[in-house]
Amino acid sequence: MLDVSEYDRWMRSAKRTLESAINDLNGGFNNWACFKAHQAVEMTLKALLWGCGKPRMGHSLVKLVSYIISDLGVEVPDLIRENCSRISKYYTITRYPNAWESGAPEEYFTRSEAEEAIRRAKSVIEWVESLWRELLRSARG
Repeated sequence: MLDVSEYDRWMRSAKRTLESAINDLNGGFNNWACFKAHQAVEMTLKALLWGCGKPRMGHSLVKLVSYIISDLGVEVPDLIRENCSRISKYYTITRYPNAWESGAPEEYFTRSEAEEAIRRAKSVIEWVESLWRELLRSARG
C-alpha cells in the first residue's frame, strides 16, 4: 500500500530545498547550491522509499538508489544512477573546511558545478515523480 501523504511530505521538502539551491546559485554560494542539490535528491529518494513503505536512513545517494532497486524492485536508469553518484560527492566537502588542505569550501566550487548539480537534481526529481505516478496508477488498478 502506498503512503501518499508521506511521499508528498518528503517531496515538498525536496522541492523547497532545490528552490533554496537555486537561490544560493543566484547569490554566488556555489558550495551551498551543490550541497542543497544533494539534500534535494536525498529527500526525493527517501520520498519514494517512505511512500512505498520501505523507509531508509542515510545520506549516500548511491546507497539509497541501491535500496530502491533491492527493496522496490525498480530498474533505475543509468542516467539517474550517474546523477546520484555525481551529486553524492557533495555531502561533506561542500560544508567543512577540514575536507580541504587549506581554505574553505566556498573557494572550491564554481558556478558551472552548481548549475550541473541543480540540473542533475532536477532530473532525479522528475524521474521519481514519473515513477510515483506509475506506481499510483498500478495501485489503483
